Amino acid sequence: MDTLFTKAFCQEGGGYLKRANPHHLVEIFNKYASKEKNGEKFMTPEDFVIKFLGLFDQQNYNAHSVQLLAGIVDTSKDGLISFAEFKAFEGLLCFPDALYKTAFQLFDTNGNGMVSFQEFVEVMSNTELHDRIPFDMDSPFIQLYFGRDKKRLVSYSEFSQFLHDFHEEYAIEGFRRADKSGTGFISVLDFQFIMTNIKSHLLTKQVQSHLIEAAQGSQGGQRVSFPYFFAFNSLLNNMELAKRIYLNVTNGHRNQEVTKEEFMHSAQAMSQMTPLEVDILFQLCDVLHQSGRIVYNDLNAIAPEQYYKQITNRLAEIHAVSSPEDRGIIIQILESAYRFTLGSVAGAVGATAVYPIDLVKTRMQNQRSGSLVGELMYRHSFDCFKKVIRHEGVFGLYRGLIPQLMGVAPEKAIKLTVNDFVRDKFYDKNGNISLIGEIISGGSAGCSQVIFTNPLEIVKIRLQVAGEIAGGAKVRALEVVKELGLFGLYKGAKACLLRDIPFSAIYFPTYAHTKAKFADEHGYNHPITLLISGAIAGVPAAGLVTPADVIKTRLQVVARAGQTTYSGVFDAVRKIYVEEGIRAFWKGAIARICRSSPQFGVTLLTYEILQRLLYIDFGGTRPSGSEWKVTTLGGESPKSQNPDHVGGYSVSIPVFSGIETKFGLCLPKFSVQKAA
Repeated sequence: MDTLFTKAFCQEGGGYLKRANPHHLVEIFNKYASKEKNGEKFMTPEDFVIKFLGLFDQQNYNAHSVQLLAGIVDTSKDGLISFAEFKAFEGLLCFPDALYKTAFQLFDTNGNGMVSFQEFVEVMSNTELHDRIPFDMDSPFIQLYFGRDKKRLVSYSEFSQFLHDFHEEYAIEGFRRADKSGTGFISVLDFQFIMTNIKSHLLTKQVQSHLIEAAQGSQGGQRVSFPYFFAFNSLLNNMELAKRIYLNVTNGHRNQEVTKEEFMHSAQAMSQMTPLEVDILFQLCDVLHQSGRIVYNDLNAIAPEQYYKQITNRLAEIHAVSSPEDRGIIIQILESAYRFTLGSVAGAVGATAVYPIDLVKTRMQNQRSGSLVGELMYRHSFDCFKKVIRHEGVFGLYRGLIPQLMGVAPEKAIKLTVNDFVRDKFYDKNGNISLIGEIISGGSAGCSQVIFTNPLEIVKIRLQVAGEIAGGAKVRALEVVKELGLFGLYKGAKACLLRDIPFSAIYFPTYAHTKAKFADEHGYNHPITLLISGAIAGVPAAGLVTPADVIKTRLQVVARAGQTTYSGVFDAVRKIYVEEGIRAFWKGAIARICRSSPQFGVTLLTYEILQRLLYIDFGGTRPSGSEWKVTTLGGESPKSQNPDHVGGYSVSIPVFSGIETKFGLCLPKFSVQKAA
């Protein structure tokens, strides 16, 4: 059965995007192709650029610009685009260097695989940038690439370097033109003009709106020196390096504030950033946020916005609000309901995965070493596991699972929902949260879950230990509920609180920090790292609260004849210590860790994967590391909204936009240019 995408990654196109299914691609091509020649369909330049890509207005467009852009795909240069050429370009867009390849084919107007000086001038002279700031085509820079006689042909790999260097040289050329008297200074207004016209792809909206303020603050006047100009551009070109330096200072933490001295020390150790660049970085941060220190989010505010290829597949994508400012009470309630639903599913999956371990843990904890009943039933956890299977069958390991699932779904759901809800309240304006905020959020989640946990636990425990009595009557969950009554279901609630509050207060902060440690350089967490992080966080959380779990179990189990009974938490603590010693409080600790650690690993993994697959944007926070993105090009690049842009064509709009924003190659869009 054909699917939208082929199963394998595009081998000839790198490995980040999947090639479109060929049959589906044929349907799309035929939908837009309006020309037929010798029984074969072709796209005209207008079909491809205007109708399929939607780059220009259908009524008023610049015909020459359309011809130049269509020539990127029309490798035969016959004025028409065949399906073979359409398919080949879809494959090209799958390459990691699709932006440079596309730009190269724009300049390779005769399709011979090389770029001549005449071809470069032909395309460059049609750009809006060249109209505003003409480049000297006789400059030594041009001669270095095309030769003094300008007859040298440039290959793709050489041209990609030329484009990069040309853009830097263009900025320097702009500085020279503005510095008419040769003083090495330009006005702040000239600085703003050059940056917004030649280097706009390096500017976020925040930086662009504060260019003059930043330059005046650093230079202390109305002029900008060439060293400052060059360092400013160098800094914005290397913001990814600045991020690595920051992470080196903070040992991977993204919320830690860093001073200029700390950053400078790390920058010098890496020998990559100059002191002037560091000064400009902190000046920009101070202009934007007036903090004097930087955190990772400050660097994101300064770094050029990137277009990212979205790798995470989604079964659904819904935007409940257009912006975070639109979040009202109803939206927040819907967000909590969404989290609660996903948390219910995640909790059920996690509980089912480890339920046999939980049953063994409960029976081991209920076994009284000081009992008058007789010899111990189980020597250790594995012995318990074998005896359950021998005497009760495999399904005996799942005794009490159904009521467990009925209770664990809302229990885990409310824990996850409350933790997320309270965490949202502790985030500051930069998206950071303090450790105390994380602990309070986790503790609140643990406290809220007891309303579900206690009835669930007491029914589950009585069902789990019922199988220990050979030949005993079968105990059903409904019978246990009727016997206990409403208040009886909350027997041992104090011990439950004593266990669940510290558990969650330990677990959620540990999980968040462990997950951050395992995130890749882009901050993304692969599913396996979520599972490992959840499991690691469960070890200290489950282990340290085992004494409270033992007390809770003893209070909730019906004591058999000859066994000690307990009237409350303190009574249980005293009697367990006197009769069985301190080690009794740690009974079942290994089984509890072995159950809770993987259970929460599976639960959190399922919870976050569901949020990735069933994406609903409520304008609030989302789990960190949930988006797998690969940087492809700089600049603000709109994503394609056309459902026919499949496979490589899913990034066609950002790539064509990147030709403009990254290289300044803006072609006229209208037959008669609109007034500025």
